[in-house]
Amino acid sequence: MTDERIASTDPRLPPLGFRRLLLVAAGSLNAAFLPRDLVWLRTAYPELETQIVLTRSALQFVTPAATGSITGRPALVDKWPTPVAEAVHVTLQQWAQAILVYPASLNYLARLALGLADSPSLLAIGCSAAPVVVAPALPPGGWDSPVTKGHVAALAARPTVTVLPPVPVRSFTTGRDDAYGPPPFTAVLGTLELHRRRIEETTT
Repeated sequence: MTDERIASTDPRLPPLGFRRLLLVAAGSLNAAFLPRDLVWLRTAYPELETQIVLTRSALQFVTPAATGSITGRPALVDKWPTPVAEAVHVTLQQWAQAILVYPASLNYLARLALGLADSPSLLAIGCSAAPVVVAPALPPGGWDSPVTKGHVAALAARPTVTVLPPVPVRSFTTGRDDAYGPPPFTAVLGTLELHRRRIEETTT
């Protein structure tokens, strides 16, 4: 994949070994900050193609118009088109060279861990050999829940998937730092590249 490397406009940032990124955003307040992160991504890696997929619950926090105008590609909503004109999941699965779920809600994390395939993004990820990084955003108690731990363990058993531990953030319901958000987008992208390299090393 050496010929796929793209450099950053910031010399402090590492080159990426992929040119096509599938970014899935699930229903979390953190999705509201996605346009800001995409502006940084487009500036730091202008050669990177990014396809955004927004779950229906993510639409409460961010719009396809906002994300699509930044990436230069129309954002997709994570539902089957009616009428079905194409197999969206196949297009996504074959296009993506790396996959990032940011943020991943507890519901999306569970569906992904259970192997459900009831949306284009879930089916694409389930059939993809590309590196996948999942960055959860969870409510108070969500990360320490035995249910969540089981889902994380199930995903960790997949060689192409990495789940990043979230960081404590302020819950606007409790007023305490007992909710969980994904790490900064810049750090998550770096983890995705390191994960890709590890997979490449084990398969060559």
